[in-house]
Amino acid sequence: MSNPNAKTYKILIIGGGASGLFLAANLDKNLQNSTAILEKNAQFGKKILASGGGRCNITNRHISFKNYLGDVEFIKQSVSKLKFSDVLNFFSELKFSEQKDSQFFCADSSKAVLNSLLKKLKECDLYPNSEVLEVQKDKDEFIITTQNAKFKAQNLIIASGGLSYKALGSSDIGYKIAQQFCLNVQKPLPALVGFTVQKDEFWFKHLSGVSLPVCLKFNEFEFNQDALFTHKGISGPAILNASLFWQKGQITINFVPNFSIKKLENSKKQLSTLLPLPKRFTKEFLSSQNLLDKPYDSYNQVEKAKVLKLFSYSFAPAGNFGFERAEITKGGVKTDEILPNFQSKKEKGLFFIGEILDVSGMLGGYNLHFAFASAKILSEFLNAKFSKTSAF
Repeated sequence: MSNPNAKTYKILIIGGGASGLFLAANLDKNLQNSTAILEKNAQFGKKILASGGGRCNITNRHISFKNYLGDVEFIKQSVSKLKFSDVLNFFSELKFSEQKDSQFFCADSSKAVLNSLLKKLKECDLYPNSEVLEVQKDKDEFIITTQNAKFKAQNLIIASGGLSYKALGSSDIGYKIAQQFCLNVQKPLPALVGFTVQKDEFWFKHLSGVSLPVCLKFNEFEFNQDALFTHKGISGPAILNASLFWQKGQITINFVPNFSIKKLENSKKQLSTLLPLPKRFTKEFLSSQNLLDKPYDSYNQVEKAKVLKLFSYSFAPAGNFGFERAEITKGGVKTDEILPNFQSKKEKGLFFIGEILDVSGMLGGYNLHFAFASAKILSEFLNAKFSKTSAF
């Protein structure tokens, strides 16, 4: 199994995204000299470039386990090790502005964030266009095969992300490696993704492009954000966040959360004029309920009940838009198989960080923050490990 022609590293990272790059950037320089990153795509950090609409929502002032889906204690101990201010300090040469929902966007662009990371990797060997085909272990060394070369590594870090954003070259290699080394994987599913709708909600599709603030509720969850109608169904921040936690069943939406029902009464205005909603939306809603556009008091009791659905519209999504449109993947390598330093409990020298793990965050910089937090914790472990080794 040993290959004398394989290049040997102390650390080899599979995946040149947020977690992999941040890990390498936080390694001691002497350790960077023996670190390689293998990236399937021709370009590193493609998902970083796409994040925040090209402005990279890099972290959030209010990082909390409550904004994540996964094992609470594991998430608590992980995100508590990296403050939002630590992330901003790491990228201190860039300017960030705090915007809606306490998230920080780069004042320049996502490309500036990526370039800042890459500048810190001058000592590392970067291998783009290097899709990993196979991983084996020979004694204390991992042997990694790509379509172009073979590599050896004492420590193998899986930072390959999830299955979302297929257009950006996502890969399932991380899950395959985990299962190969007998780690359990929670089934990966699309998350932060829009909902498709059943026949009764096909009227949503006629509203493609319309956006409005809503209050969305199901079970113990509540999201007060915008919804966006699309030709496939319904999306927008409220829906995307709901998709992280929703599995099945009814969702209830108040389409006019800032409007009192009492204001409907004793008004001579037609609904489309009275309601603080896009007229296109109001008219499509009325059509779906077989109602004419007229003053509220002109409706009979049955019709009024239909109008009041605007304040509590319940429906069960048919499904979601799939991995092609999902911003992240929920599920992944189960965290009860992972030590606090992100090493596998079953395989020494094998680590998993970032989105490959069964930890998923809401919109607002939470997923990038977890990617950075997991990478920072692991970098501190590796720096300490090899500083002790070199001392002898």
